[in-house]
Amino acid sequence: MATTAQPSSRAAGLGRLVQRLAGNLLSLVVTLLGLLAFTFTLSHLSPVDPVLQLVGDHASASTYAQVRHQLGLDQSLPRQFWDYLKQLAHGNLGISQSTGQPVLSDLLRTFPATFTLATCSLIVGAVCGISLALISVWRPKSWIDHLARIVSLLGYSVPVFWFGLLGLLLFYAVLHWSAGPGQLDDLYTYTLEPKTGIVLIDSWLSGDRAMFINALAHLWLPVATLGLLSTASITRLLRATLLEENSKEYVTLALAKGASRWRILWHHLLPNTRGTLITVVMLSYVSLLEGSVLTESVFSWPGMGRYLTNALFAADFPAILGTTLVVGACFILINALTDALVWLTDPRTR
Repeated sequence: MATTAQPSSRAAGLGRLVQRLAGNLLSLVVTLLGLLAFTFTLSHLSPVDPVLQLVGDHASASTYAQVRHQLGLDQSLPRQFWDYLKQLAHGNLGISQSTGQPVLSDLLRTFPATFTLATCSLIVGAVCGISLALISVWRPKSWIDHLARIVSLLGYSVPVFWFGLLGLLLFYAVLHWSAGPGQLDDLYTYTLEPKTGIVLIDSWLSGDRAMFINALAHLWLPVATLGLLSTASITRLLRATLLEENSKEYVTLALAKGASRWRILWHHLLPNTRGTLITVVMLSYVSLLEGSVLTESVFSWPGMGRYLTNALFAADFPAILGTTLVVGACFILINALTDALVWLTDPRTR
């Protein structure tokens, strides 16, 4: 009987997993369609006329009408959206009106810079945030606990662009510890051979040590700026979860049996909060990917955030929709990955 029940339980678990994945996939498609429809409608309500952006204010009426027809803006809004979805199904995101290049090519060029900035910032935020949360729970009401509260307060209350401007003023203009805006100095920008699209990796593969150090010198300040934001969110949420878990009866029982606080923290509290930890870290990653617009603008970082900012000022609808699609897809995929990791690592969710 036991051997019969075991395969049936495995089959039931596999069925629930397939059902969950199918539901997540359907939710992903519906959410992306809703996001595209909302962004498409909102972009067409902009007071900026994209036709005038191309032809200028002194163009003739016939030229204006011809360009408007070429862009498909003389059609109804639902028809324009349907045509865009058909192009999207063939992998065509349109042509950027500001760069004259396919939007897909622009995104493939700018996404690695945003990915590098967000990933490095997440590593800094996760290491610092988890360490501060663990030590503050291990030593409550100590100076490290007060430091964790201050970091959380600063990260949430102070705008990230203010930190960026202050960092540039102090570490670039005054102390000269940072190489300044951009990813590389002009000396290396035109000599670097792109292999992966990620400047940090390409400079390492080039074998030019000075180029790699220059890339690090450009990278550390924007990473520290965004890393503070990530550290604040991870520290605040994980610390609150650990403190709540620390007040439960099994912790008191473990202390009564002579277990050390560090052993309780490492072997009991942290495993019981790993679902929250995964969720906090992954959501922080999402916020870094989609929220680096101001940081990229301050540091002249050639990523998707800066590309989207330029597209908004130019009323470049294809670029706006393409960037929104990529950011939305990243958000939904990371959320789906978070749910899967929590489901796999935490038996209580199953």
